[in-house]
Amino acid sequence: MPFLELSLVVRTEQQPRAEEALEDLGALSVTLRDANAETPDEQAIFEPGVGELPLWPTITLDALFDEHTDRRGLGAALGELLPWLEPDQLSFTEVADQDWERAWMDQFKPMPFGRRLWIYPWNIEPPADDDLVVVRLDPGLAFGSGTHPTTALCLEWLDGLELAGKTVTDYGCGSGILAIAALKLGAASAVGVDNDPQALTASRDNAERNGVADRLALFLPDDVDADAADIFVANILAGPLGALAPTFAAAAKPGAPFAISGILDGQQDELLQRYDEWFDALRVDIREGWVRISGRRR
Repeated sequence: MPFLELSLVVRTEQQPRAEEALEDLGALSVTLRDANAETPDEQAIFEPGVGELPLWPTITLDALFDEHTDRRGLGAALGELLPWLEPDQLSFTEVADQDWERAWMDQFKPMPFGRRLWIYPWNIEPPADDDLVVVRLDPGLAFGSGTHPTTALCLEWLDGLELAGKTVTDYGCGSGILAIAALKLGAASAVGVDNDPQALTASRDNAERNGVADRLALFLPDDVDADAADIFVANILAGPLGALAPTFAAAAKPGAPFAISGILDGQQDELLQRYDEWFDALRVDIREGWVRISGRRR
């Protein structure tokens, strides 16, 4: 179905209340962008540092509503919830519906990572080549396709390890791409952990497509039932990575290679200090403003 998009321009200090008002009025989604940028993807913001407020001076909130939502009524309700709102701060646009997931898949092409690992979208047949390790992927509703620098960094790291017969834990498994890649590269078994049930569903589906579902156990964080792993990888965000460091240390065997990513360049120093308590040989690799930290469990 098509949607009604309401765009609301506010100042930084007005953003939290405006976003709350839009959600209270039934917005299906709310996204933020720089109101003064020439294109919506300029100056993208992913995760603020501790104590930072990294929003732009003027922000456009784009909120999607059901196509039948009454524009006049929605504008009036916003005026009551946001008394400072002026008419010229609002605009409406009709947005045609499309299969966003399939449209994305049409742009997703085979990609190499490291010496032999390739990620292929499910709708493209890979060549018959015994020297290639191929993961067939349909991300579904979960994050993780290999296109993001953090995923690429972790895939290349896995490709450089000796995985034969090893156990692997992938924390924040998303689509299951890292755990499945480890299994296709020779790992004996893998554990995937994610706080989003949809991610576990996507991981299970992708594992079945790749013929490794019998070797992949999937858990919500509070339900993990697995021994410490020979290899540990986590691709989430800097905040959770810092908070979960003791959990990750307990989940990795002594001497186990580990890697964490989802870190913006500039956030690594605090994490290096944090992980130094449990891990040795810490190394930083950076790509397109994103960081991977790797090392070994002490």
